[in-house]
Amino acid sequence: MKKQMVIDENNGIKKSTDRHISDHNAEVLVAELSWLSLVLQTRLELHFQQETPYTSIEELVPPNLSGKEGSYAHFIIQQHKLKVAERLLLILALVPHIKPEVLDILLTKNKDYDRRYSEFGGLLLEGHLGLIPTAETAMFLLAGDDLNKRLQYHTLITQDFLPIRQGMINVSRTKGNNPLLSSIWMIANEYVANILTGTPYQAMYSPDFPAQQLHTKLSWQDLIVSRSTARSLQEIRDWVTHGQTVLEALELGKRLKPGYKSLFFGPPGTGKSMAAALLGKSTGRQVYKIDLSMTVSKYIGETEKNLAKVFDQAQQHDWILFFDEADSLFGQRTQVSSANDRYGNQEIGYLLQRIEDFPGVVILASNLKDNIDDAFTRRFQSMIEFMMPGVEERYQLWKQSFAVKLPLDEEADLWQIAENYGISGGLMMNVVRKCTLQAVTNNEKTITQQSLETAIRKELQKEGIILN
Repeated sequence: MKKQMVIDENNGIKKSTDRHISDHNAEVLVAELSWLSLVLQTRLELHFQQETPYTSIEELVPPNLSGKEGSYAHFIIQQHKLKVAERLLLILALVPHIKPEVLDILLTKNKDYDRRYSEFGGLLLEGHLGLIPTAETAMFLLAGDDLNKRLQYHTLITQDFLPIRQGMINVSRTKGNNPLLSSIWMIANEYVANILTGTPYQAMYSPDFPAQQLHTKLSWQDLIVSRSTARSLQEIRDWVTHGQTVLEALELGKRLKPGYKSLFFGPPGTGKSMAAALLGKSTGRQVYKIDLSMTVSKYIGETEKNLAKVFDQAQQHDWILFFDEADSLFGQRTQVSSANDRYGNQEIGYLLQRIEDFPGVVILASNLKDNIDDAFTRRFQSMIEFMMPGVEERYQLWKQSFAVKLPLDEEADLWQIAENYGISGGLMMNVVRKCTLQAVTNNEKTITQQSLETAIRKELQKEGIILN
């Protein structure tokens, strides 16, 4: 098969292997699904003592994936080295997403009782015509009605299977006092693309997952901060890169807690969120911002449950966690005068403990360092101040802020602007937005100094600052 060639915008030729790898991925999945279908058919023939050339499903050799390309083969062979039983469990959990008709064979009814066979497991859910497998379906597939084998596989199916440990399958999600094996055996929607195509996992922001990913199109060189701030940020990058060496290779893990906790403090618009996003981008880590306004639930227990989801997934995927406006939740504890106060303090205590125990990087951002509880500040590995930019820094920020195709007029005195207006980088971008929009509306080729200064004054007035 020839690999496709694609012409890029600059008429350069680059090799694209997406289609090539996709074809191999589909080939692997087709083989794996055919194997699962044969195992299911054989399991039923053995269960009902029908004629079959096999005495055990162990005789059905899985497809050889050695040397196969594609994310699915990589997930099984190189990344996790799954055993035969684990491969069966994985493809079974993916069937509802990719080929639900494979499980139609288990919809057979028991004629004696006019209902489906209970030993097959499975659920019929509204909105889906096929059978959704349960952990009982997984158990039947591997062990049939052999009680000894069922006992052998019980731990694998209820806790040891890799997708269970990584949160891809939630076997604890049962109603009421239903048996553990009645839980749904299916890869959670958000993980499917990662397993099938290798697409990096991205959690979806929701009321029960109060975190969203931070993105930036900027590079590390675009971050204009003081030298001391830059050095402190570099220390976090160094920890992400070499932290494991410090803890494991140098055996300091016996004395040092894993993870790195840092406090970013300073006025709004000074680059705290941008720095967090760039730390992730420059180290290959996803950064998730915690929405503190959604963490304190009116339902007792919901806050801890929702935060637990964030921390558990962050640990599994090696995310950087960023708590913005942290002083609203991490400030001085309130005096306990009601049950709500007492529960609020319990929530804060839970969150502080999870942060302290988190083995990755946690960044807390606050406008004022003094708003953070002294008892917690001692646990930070670094406290990094983001100061209002000085004249030189403001000049550099202004220089890089305007569009190349709609620049600042050459006659504008940018240094004078930097000297006269002590504003933050965040405020500058609001000004640039106003000026650029006005210039586009008026069909102008450049942004004049007068237009720039007018926009600055308007922005300062919005902040309650009146200039003479």
